[in-house]
Amino acid sequence: MLSQVNGLSRHFTEDTLRAYLLSRSTRVDTGCLIVRGYGSRRGVHQKLAGRAWAHIAAYVVFVGGYDPTLEVHHDCGAPDCIEPTHLRQLSHADNCRERTQPPRCRNGHERETDPATGRLRRVCRTCNRLAQQRWRERQAAEVAHARAAYGRAPC
Repeated sequence: MLSQVNGLSRHFTEDTLRAYLLSRSTRVDTGCLIVRGYGSRRGVHQKLAGRAWAHIAAYVVFVGGYDPTLEVHHDCGAPDCIEPTHLRQLSHADNCRERTQPPRCRNGHERETDPATGRLRRVCRTCNRLAQQRWRERQAAEVAHARAAYGRAPC
């Protein structure tokens, strides 16, 4: 079964891989079992045990019945979680359908619904408006600086 996992180091057995995954992980308040892999960033997919993805190796060891044609989906939404109850296998199309867009943008603004599609907008209008405002202010400052350099009075 372990031979079906791409990038997994060959020296692991199921018992040693299980112990290795548990030694590299910590339980958080949400119930997730968060693994720390080769990367230093939190909240991204982690590689462990060679070049294998940690959540796939955890599915093989803890759940079993791994099918390499299917993808391992996180029900909790945390890509660095290896909790067996949070992992299940889906087809690629079902995995894409399971993804949800967060109701808030990364700056905390509520997302608006697009009237044409009925889905949440991809771009936050508030963030976009503020970014355009900052750009206009930078452009105005550059123009004022250039005019002052040529000896012209500001308009």
